[in-house]
Order: sequence, then C-alpha cells, then structure tokens
Amino acid sequence: MKLESAIPLRRMAPKPDRPVSFFEFWPGWLFYTPVVAHWILLGLRHGDFSLPTAANPRITTGGLCGESKLSILSQVGLAARDLVAPACGVLAGPHGAEAAEDAMAAAGLRYPVVVKPDIGCNGTGVRLIRDFAALARYMDAFPPGETVVVQHYVDEPHEAGLFYVRHPDEPVGCITSLTIKRPPVVVGDGRSTLRTLILRDERSGLISHLFLERLAAQLDTVPKLGEAVRLVFVGNHCKGSIFQNATDMVTPELTASIDRLAKAMPDFFFGRIDVRFASMAQLRRGLDFRVIEINGAGSEATHVWDPRTRLVDAWRAQFFHYGAAFRIGAANRRRGFASSGVRGMLRHWRNQRRLMAIYPMND
Repeated sequence: MKLESAIPLRRMAPKPDRPVSFFEFWPGWLFYTPVVAHWILLGLRHGDFSLPTAANPRITTGGLCGESKLSILSQVGLAARDLVAPACGVLAGPHGAEAAEDAMAAAGLRYPVVVKPDIGCNGTGVRLIRDFAALARYMDAFPPGETVVVQHYVDEPHEAGLFYVRHPDEPVGCITSLTIKRPPVVVGDGRSTLRTLILRDERSGLISHLFLERLAAQLDTVPKLGEAVRLVFVGNHCKGSIFQNATDMVTPELTASIDRLAKAMPDFFFGRIDVRFASMAQLRRGLDFRVIEINGAGSEATHVWDPRTRLVDAWRAQFFHYGAAFRIGAANRRRGFASSGVRGMLRHWRNQRRLMAIYPMND
C-alpha cells in the first residue's frame, strides 16, 4: 500500500478562505451514498461485505464500530508506549466519581483529565474535567454499567489526525492523510454577547446550531476586549472544529514514528491516529507528540473536511481508503483471520448508536 500508489489527496479548490465547504454539513445519507455504493461493489467483489472488519484482526470489528478505545490503546507495546497519553477505565454507576479518582490515582493521573466514552465516535461525550465536582456530574450523567475512559490531558497547543495504512505483505506503512484540527474561537470586543459574536463570525455563524444549545448558559455573557473564547473542546468537524489538510507536510521522520507506533500493536494495519503536538516543525521531525486516540477501520481520512477540498476529491479519498481496508482485510483472510460477518458488524453498530444517544453532551 505504497504512498505513491495512492490517489492525489491535496488537490484544492481555488478559494482557500472558504469558511465552510458546501458539502461539509450535508446530511450523512447524501454525502455517503456513493461511498456505500462503492462498499457494496467491493463486498460483492471480495465475497464479504464485512471484510474491513478483518483489517485490524485483534480489534473488535477491526475498529469499524463498537470497539473499545481503552482496549486499543492498551495494545500499544513497550516499544512505543512513550508516545501514548496514559489512560484508565472505570464503570459508571453508584460512587462512580470516587471509583474514577481511585483509578486515576492508580494510573498516576491528576486533574485536569479528559473523560470520554469507551465506545463511541465523532467526539460524542468527550469533556475536559478540572475537578471532582465536574467529574461527579459527568459520571452521574453517564449510562450506568458502561465504561468511561479517563485520560491524561495533553496540554499541547495543537491537534492532528494522521491516517496510517500498511498492507500485511509490506514491511513499512505510510501516512496517507494528515489533518490539523483547530478549535473555533471568537474574540470579545467588550460590548457584544457571546451569542452575537458566534452569530456574526464568518464560519461559526453558518453552523451556530452546533454551539448555541451547548453554550446556552454563557450566551448572554460579554467577553472582555481581546478575550478569546473557545467554542468547542473536542477536535471533530461535526462538532464545529476547523480541519486543515496538511498531507503535503508528511515527512519520512514522521512516518517512521507513526510506523513504530503501529508496529508496536499486534496486527494493526489501517486507521487514524489522533495526536496532540507542540509545533508543526517538531511534528514533521516525528517528535514532541502524544497519541490521544487510535481509530480503526471505521475512521476517516479527515482532510476531506478541509473547506478547500473539492467534493470529487473527498469521494476519491473515501473510495481509496475503504478500498485499502478491503484489500488489507482480504490479505488477513488469507493469513487465517476471519471478519466479524454482517450480523456481528450490525450488532456492534446498533449498540454503539444506542449508547451515543444517551451519553452526556461533549465540551
């Protein structure tokens, strides 16, 4: 799965200052209809519609849906453990906050921490927690009996998603996508309310529905002159974060670091690795970053949500990556691994959807 064999991923539209691409917030069924059709064709060709679930055979459904985030992180071996932000898990329920603090102490974690569902996607339920009171409120709102991940807060200024692909027959993988994630921010003028600042912002005003309900308690406050107000914490475009395609910034040094991480996991070949990092210069050298999440076959090459990306190129990127997932799954099938089957895949997807509907709101 050599990088030079991939489709060109950085072909841009002529308007670099476009705040929102015309398809970025389309209904899912509209954007993904060609992707689903392509998936069906690949399933017919390979004789298994669930074959991508064998792309990472040591992960539930290959990381397509319903997988445990904590379980994936725990698979990173000693050879790359230094790259991963420490995390622990705790069951929600009576005295959940106390149990979480005990788990934090055992793992050497201190406030602030990031909490998130063990099963989920799209940043649902992710929050930055600064004290016990906030932790207690979160645990009380979480579905009882489900696992909450408590993770060290990586206080670096930048976040990125790197898509990694390696065919099982190839010794070295490649980074096929690099996306820089930036939080939406409005700056106070000392007169306008937060609501007004959001509504008149070039980008946030177009997607204000993503912020107004969650920030309802703060909307009538007046930020000070020059005060920067971050509108969302989680780095997910469907929650309002801004994505920038930086695939052309990938270097051999960065690829080597991500390859070391991937190979420190058993049979990991395909997925997106989300990191926080100190500077672009250091990231390009493969230094000063920490992994906050590893996603498998269900993850996307998120550069497609850069407002400059053309629709045809977004679809081409989706076709390339899911085609790679099928080819890797087929290679693993020849190695003796089995896919989850369509029923198993749907069972995990339904459970994930059920849980996401009852998780607490994200930051």
